[in-house]
Amino acid sequence: MNDVQSDLDRRRKQLKFRSWHRGMREMDILIGKFADRNLDVFSERQLDLFEGMLHESDPDMYGWITGRQPIPADLDHDVMRQLKTFTLGASKD
Repeated sequence: MNDVQSDLDRRRKQLKFRSWHRGMREMDILIGKFADRNLDVFSERQLDLFEGMLHESDPDMYGWITGRQPIPADLDHDVMRQLKTFTLGASKD
């Protein structure tokens, strides 16, 4: 395994941990499951976008992904839309 790949693997592992340990249990579950399912196939750009999302507060994120609040323009990207679609699909299970 080359250094770039091992760095990406390490980063994905750290992001998964952060996804499951946000503070609000509901968000831990939603974002954690999303991370488990998607981070292994995300590009570096998508990892950057996802990491940026993790800096947002749980109440704001919950409002955006459930559609209760509009997504801010700077966060309205493919990763946020994937999270929103994933969350809406998970709520039907």
